[in-house]
Amino acid sequence: MSIFQSLNTTASALTAQRLRMDVISSNMANVDTTRAKLVNGQWEPYRRKVVVMEPMEKGFSSYLQAAMDRSSVGNGVRVTKIVEDQTPFKLVYDPTNPDANKDGYVQLPNVDPLKEMVDLMSATRSYEANVTVFNASKGMLMKALEIGK
Repeated sequence: MSIFQSLNTTASALTAQRLRMDVISSNMANVDTTRAKLVNGQWEPYRRKVVVMEPMEKGFSSYLQAAMDRSSVGNGVRVTKIVEDQTPFKLVYDPTNPDANKDGYVQLPNVDPLKEMVDLMSATRSYEANVTVFNASKGMLMKALEIGK
């Protein structure tokens, strides 16, 4: 493990959590969007998006290195994709809405603001924890440089 490995690992987590917060903010911004995508000539509401993350060690060399070096602790995280949540849309009776069907129901996005707030708090806490780790690692490196003076 190199001297900067902890900084690289923490930086990958900060990047992933920032993207997660961006996706959550997009979900919150589109909580009432009824015309997000045109499918077969019909407007479809906005679908909630979710970030999928995985560990960075996916290649053969990382598995070989981990097998040879038992002290390997990982290389961080990366975002593999952003997927759409396939839960059904909410139906709300609102015959005055221009997007209402013939029965007066409007399809609204499958975004639950409460769930988004919980995810946002989780992403924020994770981001703050990684900033703390980054600052601790930076402090350790600075103290190591002071030894050399």
